[in-house]
Amino acid sequence: MDPVAEPLRGGGVPVPGGGVPVPGGARRIAEPWRRHVIRQLRHRDRTQSSMFQDLIRLYTRILEKTSLTKGILSGPARRPSADSSLSFLQQQNIRFQKITGELAYQVVELQQQIRIKDGILETQRARLEDEQLQLQAGRGARQELQGRVEQVQQENGALKVEYDALLERRREAESRLREEKRREEQLLEDILVQKNQAAARMNSLNERCCRAPEAPLQAAARSKVTVGGNTDLRVSEDQVKKNPPSLEAFPNPEGQAESARRKQARLFRSASTSRIFHSFRGFFQKRRGLSLCSLEEDFPRPVGICMYARVPARALQVLEAHEQGINAVRFSCSSDLLATGGTDRVVKLWELRAGTLTHRATLDGSTEGVTCVDFDHTGRRVLAASFDRSALLWRLGDSNPKVTLTGHSRKVTAARFTSAPHQVVTGSADRTIRLWDLQRAACVQQVETPSFCSDLVCSENCIISGHFDSKIRVWDGRLGGCVQELPSQGRVTSLDLSYDHRQVLSCCRDDSLQLVDLRRWSHDRVVFRAEGFKCGSDSTKAVISPDSSYVAAGSADGSVYVWRVSTANLETRLLEEHRSPVNAVSWSLSGEYVVSVDKSRRAVLWSDF
Repeated sequence: MDPVAEPLRGGGVPVPGGGVPVPGGARRIAEPWRRHVIRQLRHRDRTQSSMFQDLIRLYTRILEKTSLTKGILSGPARRPSADSSLSFLQQQNIRFQKITGELAYQVVELQQQIRIKDGILETQRARLEDEQLQLQAGRGARQELQGRVEQVQQENGALKVEYDALLERRREAESRLREEKRREEQLLEDILVQKNQAAARMNSLNERCCRAPEAPLQAAARSKVTVGGNTDLRVSEDQVKKNPPSLEAFPNPEGQAESARRKQARLFRSASTSRIFHSFRGFFQKRRGLSLCSLEEDFPRPVGICMYARVPARALQVLEAHEQGINAVRFSCSSDLLATGGTDRVVKLWELRAGTLTHRATLDGSTEGVTCVDFDHTGRRVLAASFDRSALLWRLGDSNPKVTLTGHSRKVTAARFTSAPHQVVTGSADRTIRLWDLQRAACVQQVETPSFCSDLVCSENCIISGHFDSKIRVWDGRLGGCVQELPSQGRVTSLDLSYDHRQVLSCCRDDSLQLVDLRRWSHDRVVFRAEGFKCGSDSTKAVISPDSSYVAAGSADGSVYVWRVSTANLETRLLEEHRSPVNAVSWSLSGEYVVSVDKSRRAVLWSDF
């Protein structure tokens, strides 16, 4: 019996390849399932064919080869024609199986690569979404920036219009300023001419007043004077010149002058020797009703002798002395009065009693900051230099300036009394040094200097100036010419003369102090330096002690440095009281006190007790 025919009797369906037959009912049930699978496969083929095209192509080849193998092996009813063909087919089957395994392995690898690429694709999609969000945010920021740019451009346009208007106003203001400067120069020239004319009239009037009593005096010198009825006394002009009477013996010179004027037309009457002496007094007494100086100012105050200077060790008093920074400080010759000048345009006088400074007076008159202060040899007059291109003179007890010296074209950096009682000298940034007569309030001599004059000191027969071209120049007492020129290591900011007028101290911008001996006028000098010391400005002022044993200067760090002259070594450093650069230092002539001032309006009184 045929093995295939037996299942057919039971209503089964033969399975190709000799498989187990499937009953008819089961076949009907399996048909929808197969159709469903086919539909799913077709749908999958449509959706994934583009993605797995290479895999499908390879898989199709595998199926073709497998179908061929199954076709060869599925024919059990066929009998091989020969054993050789069977062995051949078995070898082919083995080879196809190997190929099938390799292809299946490739399929697995390709699936793994597909999964990896799917992951990469998802990551790139996420990154793409982030980049799109960032792009949208960037576009929004770009639009916002564009709006701001347009707004800024509009504002710039408005500012440019305003700037052009301000520029035009500035040009107009500059033209007006030039016009005002020309007017100012013209006014200054007119004022100088008027002052010269007034000084000439004053001199002429003084000369006439002095000559008024000479007529009766000459008549008295030629006449015979009878004393006691029988004594002849003849007074000649030579005897008057040889033996002038004392000024203290003749009170009230102004009254006698008026009496002499009333008696100019009358002859000299021989009554007694007292009338002759009164006439002598009228001859020798100078009329000062129109003078800028008084006779009292010609006599100096007593000055204490400094045996040795004390090295300051601690602060006795700290003052907020001015409303703004302090530029200059100076002790009077009696050491009981101190003057300070500041950027607040005033000079203040301080009385020193028992180690305490007390405000005494404020001297007004300067329209800009004060650069330098000085006392005369009597201590009764104060001289100051100012940024307003003038120098001012005050008398003690009067807050208004008695004399204002104008003529410099730039700020006056130094003003000093000379050895002559009624002369002062000034130095300016306009590269000139001027000698002034206080009785006439006029400039009597002027010299041009090669560089900016920073400071001046005066000796008995010479004037010494410091300059920004690193030179110290010595002039004769009348500014007739430069007699000596000494080099310096840096721009000179200040000069100070020793009490015996033998040495001059200079402070330089190379952060050093230099002491020069005036007796030799050589280039040999003592240089003082210290670690941490720095010259704070172009007007920093140093000082030498009255006994010439020490020098002191303020530093930009707010410290005061004191050096010993004999060794050129740092003696002490005064700290913690100043909060800004120290501008100037002054040593009292008694040697007991040192005062330092700074840019933050503070003044400190130092001593060793």
